[in-house]
Amino acid sequence: MMNKCFIFSLLALVVLACQPKGISGTSTKPAQTFGAAITANNAITFEELVQQMEQSDSMFVKVKGKVDAVCQAKGCWMNLVSDKTDEKLFVKFKDYGFFMPLDIAGKEVIMEGYAYKEVTSVDELRHYAEDAGKSATEIAAITTPKQEFKFMASGVLLLESK
Repeated sequence: MMNKCFIFSLLALVVLACQPKGISGTSTKPAQTFGAAITANNAITFEELVQQMEQSDSMFVKVKGKVDAVCQAKGCWMNLVSDKTDEKLFVKFKDYGFFMPLDIAGKEVIMEGYAYKEVTSVDELRHYAEDAGKSATEIAAITTPKQEFKFMASGVLLLESK
């Protein structure tokens, strides 16, 4: 019985020691993980992703960016934006397997998965506008499909504010 308690205590210490510590390693609060466990290592910026996507239709990548909006129905998608470009990145979550908190607009995330380009239909754009809480007038104003950067995230780190 004593050996089982010792092993359990040792295992608990190992698990706690392996929790993510944030992108710079200086934060005392760990980043929250959603979906698959990922690290912050080798993440590129949103601007670098936009540049790389000029040469490719899709790529597996780890990217850091700022959340602009989250689906207010249940957190099933989010948009990332940049202060340096007008591009937005529409993010969904692999296999509909996890959701993000509804109140993370303005926070930074690191996510791993597939970036790709896709044309989004008017119906889908209107659906997402409704999820985001847009008015009926704003939704009705959506009349043309849109070429977008999209991302299918397998894992997301929600970084703590410093």
